[in-house]
Amino acid sequence: QVQLVESGGRLQQTGGSLRLSCAASGRTFSPYAMAWFRQAPGQGRVFIAFISGSGGATRYADSVKGRFTISRDYAKNTVYLQMNSLKPEDTAVYYCAAGLFSSVTGADYNYWGQGTQVTVSS
Repeated sequence: QVQLVESGGRLQQTGGSLRLSCAASGRTFSPYAMAWFRQAPGQGRVFIAFISGSGGATRYADSVKGRFTISRDYAKNTVYLQMNSLKPEDTAVYYCAAGLFSSVTGADYNYWGQGTQVTVSS
């Protein structure tokens, strides 16, 4: 089992920045691909970014490319999502997920956090 706990979500103004963290515990962190998804009110959960188990590969949704950066710290068993140039449409609950391989599909991830709310005011 892998337990994931997100933090860092809060109210931010348009154009501002936030850094989300996802702390992992339980099984060894390093083999797992890690991803961020988000879910806006009334919408489904959508892929934002993933980073491979080795950290050598990343991928982003077109909507956040160039603004968001995913990274991981193996010593701290933590994955981060640096979010810059925030827009009101970035408002959502952000979830981190862990899986055995990198994927843009939520069903491919085995473990999920409880989510952290990001609200961007216009």
